[in-house]
This record gives sequence, C-alpha cells and structure tokens, in this order.
Amino acid sequence: MQTIKCVVVGDGAVGKTCLLISYTTNKFPSEYVPTVFDNYAVTVMIGGEPYTLGLFDTAGQEDYDRLRPLSYPQTDVFLVCFSVVSPSSFENVKEKWVPEISHHCPRTPFLLVGTQVDLRDDSNTVEKLAKNKQRPISPESGEKLAKDLRAVKFVECSALTQVKRAAAHTRDDKKALLTYHPHDPLQITFYDLFLTERPEECIRRGNTRCP
Repeated sequence: MQTIKCVVVGDGAVGKTCLLISYTTNKFPSEYVPTVFDNYAVTVMIGGEPYTLGLFDTAGQEDYDRLRPLSYPQTDVFLVCFSVVSPSSFENVKEKWVPEISHHCPRTPFLLVGTQVDLRDDSNTVEKLAKNKQRPISPESGEKLAKDLRAVKFVECSALTQVKRAAAHTRDDKKALLTYHPHDPLQITFYDLFLTERPEECIRRGNTRCP
C-alpha cells in the first residue's frame, strides 16, 4: 500500500496540533498543546485504490529550525498554517515557511490554512489586536496570499468549532466558490492536495514528492 505523507508547518501556537487532534479525534484540547501530537496514519481510498495517509506535526519555534527539516523528506504535500488573529504568523508564511519548504522541497505542493477563525469575531481578541493597531486577517487577504505564493488551495478552519471555509486557487488562476461546512471537520480532499485532477497518477510517478 502506498503512503501519502502530509506535513503541517507554521508558527508556534497557531493551532497546528489542535487542528490535527480535532481532525483525528473530533475533540479539542482545552489547553495549549506544544507539539505532542503523535504522527497519525489512516487508510483512504483514491482512484479506487487504498493509500495510507500519514499526518506529521512539526514545532514552529526557532529552537527547532535545524531539526524540523529532518521531517520533510518524502513529503507529498504540506499544510502551511497561520492564525487569522496573528498578523505575525500570516507574515511569516511569506517570510519563513514557504521559503523553507520551497528550499527543501521545491516541487512539493502546499495548502495555505488559516486557523482559529472562531476568534476573528471574538471581541476580546479584536480589542487586543486594535491596541496594537492590528486587525484579524480577512479571507480575502488569505486568498490573495495563496494566489501570490502559488498555493494549491486556501482553506480556513476552526479546530474548536470544526468549521471549514474553503476557497480554491489553482495554478491556472481558477477560483472555486466559497463553501461552508458547519458540521464537518477539516476534511481536505486529496483532489485539493495535488496539481492534477488525478492525484493517484501524480503519487505513482512521485513527481512532486520531496526528495
């Protein structure tokens, strides 16, 4: 059985681990969890054939900058995460994370994922940002960044409420309709993850897998 390796990157405390815990258990951790998610594997069907999906969490802190790339070899797709209520994590997508994965895995596709959307309208959070002359990151800003960085797709989600909002950008500049799935966890389809309508062929050829 072939394996699809999905690695999640982004600044610390943007909700990467919570996203994976919520996705795999339908539960939300009540406290900050600094990268204690065990790598998770599940069997999925693609093109009528079984594949093993491996989800790999990473630590976003600078202390791990040398160790983190050790998890990148053989990656099929990255999820590059930022918090919609952390402008610095949004800036680091362009300044740090996409350059890092592009350096190590130049042909491997990635999704841009905006997390913690439940806090975008939280009055306390908005007030704290306003004191620093900041505001939450809008969906339009996320979509624009995804397009500028040539991400396969832009997705917003909340691990707490398990809401997903998705707007797709493909490399031929087509845009999908904004969709809402209020009762669905972050169910990213494998046709979202690859730059082809037949991802199973892409996987077989290995032409986008990180060396």
